[in-house]
Amino acid sequence: MDALGDDKRTVDRKPPLSASQDLSQQIAGVQQLSLTELRAEWRRLFRTRPPSLSRDLIIRAIAYRLQELAHGGLPKATRRKLASLANELKAEGQISADPGPQIKPGARLVREWRGRTHMVTVTDEGFDYAGRSYPSLTKVAYAITGARWSGPRFFGLRSSATRRLAAPPPVAETSCASVEASHA
Repeated sequence: MDALGDDKRTVDRKPPLSASQDLSQQIAGVQQLSLTELRAEWRRLFRTRPPSLSRDLIIRAIAYRLQELAHGGLPKATRRKLASLANELKAEGQISADPGPQIKPGARLVREWRGRTHMVTVTDEGFDYAGRSYPSLTKVAYAITGARWSGPRFFGLRSSATRRLAAPPPVAETSCASVEASHA
């Protein structure tokens, strides 16, 4: 305090943002705050000391946090995946791409569809189904259903992405009867 009893640390503060304000009004209000007020708002919302960031980044982070509180945050699985990627980046200095499910050649995928069991064999070039080669599971799913399905999803694989395979050379069409006769 100085000789007049004024506290030099006090700041001419605007009233705190009320919970009744509309989210867009709250975000607009954040943009009008001074750096000192932004840091106070950071402490209130994040319950931590504000990092040494530019005013613009602090505004963006506070706006994100307000939206997160209003609409809900990221799902736990997403937060775990992000934490895992951050740990990988710290440990290895880079993040490797997620290859998706790895299906080894020779594996068989079985799916029942409309009372009929369909079996697909994984090959080095793609997938074999009913005597024909297909470059992707999605094309196999289309051949079975006549509809546009995600092949990995149709066959119950967790990820919607499988390894990308180049289209194999065309194979002459054979009927199921000739394939069955050749295996008899």
